[in-house]
Amino acid sequence: MLIESWCLFSQMKTWNIAQAQDFEMNFTKLTDLPSPEVDRGSVIDLFCGVGGLSHGFVLERFAVKAGVDVDPSCRHAYEKNNRARFYQRDVASLKSEWVNSLFAANQPRILVGCAPCQPFSSYTRRSGSGLDTKWRLLEQFGRIVQEVQPEFVSMENVSRLVTFQAGRPFRNFLSCLSGYKVWWGIVECAGYGVPQTRKRLVVLASRLGEIELEKPQYTDEQHRTVRKAIGHLPAIKAGASCPNDVMHLASRLSERNQQRIKASSPGGTWRDWADPTLVAKCHTRHSGRYYNNVYGRMSWDLPAPTITTQCYGFGNGRFGHPKQDRAISLREAALLQTFPSYYEFQEPSSQVVISNMARWIGNAVPVELARAVARSIAKSNNATKSTVGEAA
Repeated sequence: MLIESWCLFSQMKTWNIAQAQDFEMNFTKLTDLPSPEVDRGSVIDLFCGVGGLSHGFVLERFAVKAGVDVDPSCRHAYEKNNRARFYQRDVASLKSEWVNSLFAANQPRILVGCAPCQPFSSYTRRSGSGLDTKWRLLEQFGRIVQEVQPEFVSMENVSRLVTFQAGRPFRNFLSCLSGYKVWWGIVECAGYGVPQTRKRLVVLASRLGEIELEKPQYTDEQHRTVRKAIGHLPAIKAGASCPNDVMHLASRLSERNQQRIKASSPGGTWRDWADPTLVAKCHTRHSGRYYNNVYGRMSWDLPAPTITTQCYGFGNGRFGHPKQDRAISLREAALLQTFPSYYEFQEPSSQVVISNMARWIGNAVPVELARAVARSIAKSNNATKSTVGEAA
């Protein structure tokens, strides 16, 4: 998709992407990343995508050794940002000996991953397309855990996995953790610094001792908002990009959707439109009357809705900018997923394809949730070492 280059510099004439606020992280450049601490352990990330989960561990000083994913387009982002090698492989084909060889010697082995969640999503459950072989990749994750027996395991997925097919796939995965201390729960990501109302299933397991996810760091009143995440970015038009940042670009809008977004207010729905001719035909039918979370704008002072792979489309959800007449940009989506502004998703000289970039961003584990997972594993590991030291 060709994007017109246009930016309203009147609002921020000296804006520079390196100066963007990264949720109070202490790192604003890739060269500022902390060095790993050897005793924290080495990490292998299955279904790694562009590396959101891995990057959380990098920021918490873990040595990430490798990421595995079947999608070769994720290679650049993963390797550029995580100081680790990307392997394009089908997880179902992995041998335990090969996985084990990737870990560093004499360090706790940490196996993490987010199996493709589309089979368990609400959309695929409604459409019936989720009952395919993709969900069996979760079984393959469990198989590798059983064969490798790493000291720590973390699995993240959509909350509906717990009830998918009466909970059988999830229970089968838990059965692969025999011999581990296991914690699991459905968490609200906003409590961990992610400016989204995004509920996710998190599983933590340790062979060395007790483990649990740390308590949420943010109360409902303290949740990070859309304004906090993206309010510093310069204004752009639909179908345009900012020349200072190729990722700060927004999809074009049809004339009809331009009329719809101008009629929309933050936090509202298409039901609020004064002009009934703007309502899509599918929403006038009985079956479409309950789909309120489309053609909506985000609210400045609340967390965003869940960022999905379709977040670039105004008609795909509540993905309208709170003020500007457009859907959110790719940069805004990445910041709402708590990717730091320095995160490089593709070669600088490559043409940006909005749908590809949105897929990478929407499928990622939010970096701040990943950091919470990493800190929880570090705490468990430290507690185990303390116990061993006291016993000695």
